[in-house]
Amino acid sequence: MTTSSLSGSTLMITGGTGSFGNTVLKHFLDSGLSEIRIFSRDEKKQDDMRHLLQARHPDLVGKVRFFIGDVRDPQSVRDAMRGVDYIFHAAALKQVPSCEFFPMEAVKTNVLGTDNVLHAAIDEGVKRVVCLSTDKAAYPINAMGKSKAMMESIIYANARNGAGRTTICCTRYGNVMCSRGSVIPLFIDQIRQGEPVTITDPTMTRFLMNLDEAVDLVEFAFEHGEPGDLFIQKAPASTIGDLSEAVQELFGHTGTRVIGTRHGEKLFETLMTREEMLRAEDMGAYFRVSADTRDLNYDRFAAGNVRTQADDSYTSHNTQRLNVVETIEKIQTAEYVRLALEGREDEVAQ
Repeated sequence: MTTSSLSGSTLMITGGTGSFGNTVLKHFLDSGLSEIRIFSRDEKKQDDMRHLLQARHPDLVGKVRFFIGDVRDPQSVRDAMRGVDYIFHAAALKQVPSCEFFPMEAVKTNVLGTDNVLHAAIDEGVKRVVCLSTDKAAYPINAMGKSKAMMESIIYANARNGAGRTTICCTRYGNVMCSRGSVIPLFIDQIRQGEPVTITDPTMTRFLMNLDEAVDLVEFAFEHGEPGDLFIQKAPASTIGDLSEAVQELFGHTGTRVIGTRHGEKLFETLMTREEMLRAEDMGAYFRVSADTRDLNYDRFAAGNVRTQADDSYTSHNTQRLNVVETIEKIQTAEYVRLALEGREDEVAQ
């Protein structure tokens, strides 16, 4: 995303006070954007972000505007969206056990909220929308993943309807290290309190990427996306056992306690299904899964290849597996970890 392509434009970030929104600001605050709109329902986090910007970037804080609202409320979405050119849609409920106990809350935000955002974007003439999804949407087994899978269906349906006016595409990625509610900050806190690190299953595998890589993926989708495209970053993975060992190597050993899997957890994560692998394009560091552009007029389909799935999906079990040393190197790419090693993790906006 070049500075010239953004010059004079307005970007809106839904769920903008979260870890992703804070990282987007770091990337784009001094870009050619004329305005960045932070849309969220938490006025305390907005106030914290505002004060942080005033302290660190007093000359640029004027280009950031804050809008209180909720993606569940169509009117608040429309009020914030007037005059917006581009949207990064990051608002979501994503804590797996919480969504398992309150699935309709996940539906209201992840499914209905996304539909509200996309309908408003089309109506308001927004040029591009990049939506953020999760590996849990692929072969979902929990309420959060199922709501995100439905969210992706909403994205693809609106992408077809918005073609020619608003380009809507999607990104899907695995665990973002040190994002709000993730496990590495919990491990660090447990170590500092002299407690054993609690893990669910040492053989469980998870993809690893940092917040900057998450923003890079969204940028790539912004630059290359066609209506209904899904973009996936190639990512390494580690076992939860090796991840806990890596954190303890950095911050001091306190031992490990296995507590068993939580509600709705998978043994491994899938970033791309066998069905999606058939129409995936390898773009180097990323995969593009193009939209299925067929309609409901099945009689018009020509006879052809009847193969419906590839031999395997792309998972945290069959991607590049990091050992403990490599996992240490990977987690040190996260700003939170680097600052935590100096006792300054409170400086990271979460």
